[in-house]
Amino acid sequence: MEPSVNPAGLLAAVDIGSNSFRLEIGHLPQGRYRRIDYLKDTVRLGAGLDANGMLSEDAAQRGLACLRRFAERLTGVAASQVRAVATQTLREARNRNAFLLRAQEALGFPIEVISGREEARLIYAGVAHLQPSDATRLVVDIGGRSTELILGQARQPLQAESFGVGCVSLSLRYFEGGTITEAGFRAAQVAAGAELEEGLQPFAPDRWEHALGASGTAGAVSQLLQAAGVTDGRITPAGLRWCIERCIAAGHIDRIEIPGLKPDRRAVLPGGLSILYTLAAQFRIESLWPAKGALRQGVIIDLHDRLLAQSQADGRGRATDVRDATVAELQQRFAVDRAQAARVTAVALALFDAVLPDAGSETRRELGWACALHELGLMVSHHDHHRHSAYLLAHVDAPGFSQSQQRRVGDLVLGQRGGLRKLEPQLASETFAWQVLCLRLAAIGCHARADADPRALALQARGRDAVLTYGTAWAESHPRTLFLLREEAIAWTRSGPLRLLLPG
Repeated sequence: MEPSVNPAGLLAAVDIGSNSFRLEIGHLPQGRYRRIDYLKDTVRLGAGLDANGMLSEDAAQRGLACLRRFAERLTGVAASQVRAVATQTLREARNRNAFLLRAQEALGFPIEVISGREEARLIYAGVAHLQPSDATRLVVDIGGRSTELILGQARQPLQAESFGVGCVSLSLRYFEGGTITEAGFRAAQVAAGAELEEGLQPFAPDRWEHALGASGTAGAVSQLLQAAGVTDGRITPAGLRWCIERCIAAGHIDRIEIPGLKPDRRAVLPGGLSILYTLAAQFRIESLWPAKGALRQGVIIDLHDRLLAQSQADGRGRATDVRDATVAELQQRFAVDRAQAARVTAVALALFDAVLPDAGSETRRELGWACALHELGLMVSHHDHHRHSAYLLAHVDAPGFSQSQQRRVGDLVLGQRGGLRKLEPQLASETFAWQVLCLRLAAIGCHARADADPRALALQARGRDAVLTYGTAWAESHPRTLFLLREEAIAWTRSGPLRLLLPG
């Protein structure tokens, strides 16, 4: 049985960033965030990506060693209370799946690769909770290989975007070998400006009242400006110019001497300053204050909301979180027949509950989301609509979903009809195979697009045999459905990991 969830207990977030890995442990008594522990390791995973997008073994080993240390601290914490997310470097790495297998073994928990916009949403969740305000704010987060901009008010993100430029990537390219020059800063700022230019309209200065920096970069620059007495901690254009001039005068990262600068920030400071100065100039940011929240707190808050919804749901875990809102929005955007989606969902979940009653709530909910969105592609074309649906799910922005979970739901949707060989690698998972079978049987049972009794079809699991039963009267009154079920049994006999058995 899945362990009971405890939204009031300890919650942990592992942030696998391009520059640093972070472990945050906290809880939210009465909704107020309290940190219990915090660990950070400057791994520089992003520096290990080569020109072909392959993550080097040296970088991988640094990351794995850090995750093993995190695993020791997480000993005894339930899997339901931990969420690990990876960002830009693993979004880019061509060999990310091989690394993720090793990383998950080292950490002892699943690792989700999240999209840039999902990262931005979670960053804002952390900032909005730890630093509440009704003012409209621009939140900036400069990571190792990406920069997120979020426009929001109170707890609501109004606009969120991720740009493929970060302090590690810029520092490696324009300050090669640690050499710092004025020309290097100019080139880095031009490169950053070209990447950020698309954000000029949605994040224009007339759309926000205050600007906050939620990253390690903003925090580090704020600290050194305050330590040097240049500002009171706010980041200003003049303060940034002062920092840049000090870096150019030093000529090399090893010779940078600025009060308050930590050694692990030296290597990426020039790239971070280039992005900050470009943002200040292009978005007319006169004052940027460091924010209290960041991605890791946002992950914990989002996890808390999921667990709270789940604990308040009925016995089958019909929780409401941001992913449910996303599914409803996608149904509306792509004009999904919601009545048909509800029919298929009811039948599929009834079948699934019968064969895998102890499946985790997330597994069951993924099947439910696949049912809700299985006809998404009809907006594109009736021909091969399951392929269009799967493609849309793989590429659409879906707040709340990690890339890996979005892909699993898309794979289920792809498997709703047609041959099974297209999903051969995924069907190696027995749970996935049962999910696909239940979705396909539900789609067949509801093919007439009329109200269907979820109890008309009964499914039993006998090892890898799926035994489907139904009443004689039902079979006589549904000859077309019976024909499709027999065809389905043939399809699983040909290439399925399960064997579908029908009466007679």
